[in-house]
Amino acid sequence: MDLYRRELMILGVGAFAASATTGLPAFASRAEEEIMALTGGADIIDGGVSLIAPEIAENGNSVAIDVSAEGASSITLFGDGNPEPIMATINFGPLSPTRGAVTRVRLHQTQNVIALAKMEDGTWHRASAKVKVTIGGCGG
Repeated sequence: MDLYRRELMILGVGAFAASATTGLPAFASRAEEEIMALTGGADIIDGGVSLIAPEIAENGNSVAIDVSAEGASSITLFGDGNPEPIMATINFGPLSPTRGAVTRVRLHQTQNVIALAKMEDGTWHRASAKVKVTIGGCGG
């Protein structure tokens, strides 16, 4: 089969469009797989975690995140639009005066930031925030 330039361009554009439209769901499902692996399939309770993230991030390379959960033994941050969904894990010892942290993470694109807290009693709690990543700080 001989491919001419026009046919090759049509195939290339079609492949690019298919990969562009399926990219985020693939990353999102990867984040859910990582969460399932971390929790072992345990029930996750919405709430009990305070997650503060900006609605719009002008620079996805450095996004400030403030997370805390009273009674947590660890908190893991996920980005469902990142190629590697786990962004940070913070562990707390029994003598930790606070059960929270302020950090900066890198976001690949507009996505949900998910904070998953493992409590001292073994339960899991979750909070999420959508962060819109803009290019060049235009807000659009």
